[in-house]
This record gives sequence, structure tokens and C-alpha cells, in this order.
Amino acid sequence: MSYLLRVQLPDRPGSLGSLAVALGSVGADILSLDVVERGAGYAVDDLVVDVAHGSLPDTLLTAAEQLTGVRVDSIRPYTGILDTHRELELIDQVATATDDRLQVLVEGAPRVLRVGWATVIGIGSRGTFRVVGSSGAPETHAGEAPWMPLTKPTVLDGEADWVPTVWKDMNTTLAAAPLGHSGQALLLGRPGGPEFRPSEIARLGYLAGIVATVLS
Repeated sequence: MSYLLRVQLPDRPGSLGSLAVALGSVGADILSLDVVERGAGYAVDDLVVDVAHGSLPDTLLTAAEQLTGVRVDSIRPYTGILDTHRELELIDQVATATDDRLQVLVEGAPRVLRVGWATVIGIGSRGTFRVVGSSGAPETHAGEAPWMPLTKPTVLDGEADWVPTVWKDMNTTLAAAPLGHSGQALLLGRPGGPEFRPSEIARLGYLAGIVATVLS
């Protein structure tokens, strides 16, 4: 069984090695690593780790946080595909799709950006509507989107009045980016968090911008 850990740790030589040893002590193997963000003296990494069936995720958290300066931001089951070129592959899939390329986009975006679900929403004469949604998108739609139209990728307030109650109950963090000048936006939801980092918002913006060009 695999888990995705978002970990903040000191940005100094040996930190990641110490973390690998600590996780290995509870039977976990690191399968992949993505650097999410670097700041003054710290790094935020996404680690996909494999553990024996039946192992409790709490053991991973305890093993990691016994190290000085290490904090686990989130831990959740991971069933995605391990791949270091996710954005490029998704852009290629959208570009070569013969029909419903927006659906290809929302099905691939959760894997690429490590979120729970994705939708494309638009604004029409009757207000906000969902254009397409990924297989994991909630059945409850947002009835309005006062933050549209967007001019840049942004983190959205998950507790705002427009957010459906069921999304709030699942502590869903939200982010969105404009799809060019189409008046539509790519909306991402991450039930249970963690919060979106600035580097993730930048990646979302780049992806949405390139896809918008492909679709135009």
C-alpha cells in the first residue's frame, strides 16, 4: 500500500537521508520524491512511500516527526502513477485527444497536481455552471463563483459563502486558474488538505495556460 506524505524538513545535507532511515525503520520504502517548495532553511517535499499491507499511517507520521525540524503536513493514500513528467504527458494527451479534450484535462489534473478532483467551470446567462468534472468530483456543484472571471491562478477561500457545505465538511482546499480568455476556469479540490503552496499555484497556472493555447 502506498501513501503520499507532504513533509517539511530542514534544507540541509543529510536531512532527507535521515528521513529515509526513519521511515525505513517502520518498514516504509520511498518510491518517489517531488520538491514542492524551498524557503529560507527549509524544504517541502512530497514523498510517495510503500508500506506493508495493514500498516497504520500513524507509524509513518511518528517516525518522521521524531526527527528534529521535521513536520508532516499531510498523509493520505496514494494510487497515482509514479512519473516525473506528468505535466508534459497530460498536455500531450489533451492535444492528441479526438474528442472532449476538457474531460481529458480534468481526469488527468488530479494525478498531475496531486489533488482529489478537478472541474472546469464557466459563466453563462444563468450564472455559474460545470462544464466537465473528473470522476472524483463531488456531485454537489457550486451554485455561484463570485471570484470569476479569473486573470491569474489563485488559492480560493474554502470557507467562503459560495462553497457548498459538503465541501466545507470535508475541509476541502481550493485553487483555480483561468483557461486562457475562454471565460472558463480549471478548479481543483483537495479534500482534507493540505493547503496549496505558491509553487503549486504556479504549476497550475502554467498547465492551464499551455492547455488553453492547445485548445484554442
